[in-house]
Amino acid sequence: MGILEVQNVNKRFGGLKALHEVNLTVEEGTVHAIIGPNGAGKSTLLNCFVGRLKPDTGSVVFNGTSLLGLKPHEINQAGVSRVFQTPEIFGNLSCFENVMIPAFARRDGSFTLNAVSRLSGERSIQEKAMHMLEDLNMGDKAGVQADQLSRGDKRRLELAMCLVQEPKLLLLDEPTAGMSRGDTNTTVELLRTIASRGITMVVIEHDMHVVFSLAQKITVLAQGTPIAEGLPQDIKGDPRVQEAYLGGAHL
Repeated sequence: MGILEVQNVNKRFGGLKALHEVNLTVEEGTVHAIIGPNGAGKSTLLNCFVGRLKPDTGSVVFNGTSLLGLKPHEINQAGVSRVFQTPEIFGNLSCFENVMIPAFARRDGSFTLNAVSRLSGERSIQEKAMHMLEDLNMGDKAGVQADQLSRGDKRRLELAMCLVQEPKLLLLDEPTAGMSRGDTNTTVELLRTIASRGITMVVIEHDMHVVFSLAQKITVLAQGTPIAEGLPQDIKGDPRVQEAYLGGAHL
């Protein structure tokens, strides 16, 4: 049994069948990529994992506990963190403050921006946040306002905000979207380092260079239905994947 078990998940939006009989097992300590053409249902599936959407039928079980019916912050408290396609950071706060907020929320269960001033007396939270920034080579940017960062550094900051919560499962939705090739390569190396520490990852990504650089297992969706699953080398040569994903062109 994997750390994340998805069974017979279906989701409709009116007449649109967004997900159809999705079954997925994510093994602990692995990087599992979900790929597919636009509109395949990838982000819809991820939203079912984090409580933003509820499947019409089926089950989503994390670490032995059903996630269905839980609120997003409850799922986060259970050990699931998500990196969004567009970095979700507090642009008017410093990088240091951005990382302290989720560290505080992880300890106390909830937090509001109105209470930022309370962090001045939280020595243990301050130390944890600074250690995380230094761990991701952002210690020199601790005092920089977040909206002044480059796209790559905003992604690095968001990863710091996730990792400071000590998640068991990290969900990444297009983690290199909009990045230059240099920032993409840097982010891939960072994600490799994170994966080497044993954190389980589920990655949605269009860049096949990123997918094949990171993933140990790949699931392919087309029109809301899994059409293939396996090792990267098997997926790369699968004619069903080539047809669905690139109209028959080789990946």
